[in-house]
Amino acid sequence: MSSLGFLLVGTSSYLGKNFISLVASQEILFFPQGIVMSFYGIAGLFISCYLWCTILWNVGSGYDLFDRKEGIVRIFRWGFPGKSRRIFLRFLMKDIQSIRIEVKEGVSARRVLYMEIREKKGSLFVSK
Repeated sequence: MSSLGFLLVGTSSYLGKNFISLVASQEILFFPQGIVMSFYGIAGLFISCYLWCTILWNVGSGYDLFDRKEGIVRIFRWGFPGKSRRIFLRFLMKDIQSIRIEVKEGVSARRVLYMEIREKKGSLFVSK
């Protein structure tokens, strides 16, 4: 929301009209303050659009399935829309050399799964 405010202040300094009543456009010169505020406003709108799309498309969510009966590990993740939206990896358990799970709790919680797999042709499948 603040990026929209930056863009409005930059635009009002260019046009010489008050779009926001808190700031008088005559007090802000277009060069250099108005240009900088317009740039920050446009950059903020692009970043916020990217973040909202990431949230709405649920990018990065998925599941890990370790099936001991079949001896298969399946990893599924959602990506960005397009050709490779569905990321599906499948390996045999006997091809896995090591697994490490890193869990960090707190404000910036983080859960990471590290897997080292023997290099073997045909053991990695990517589905579209």
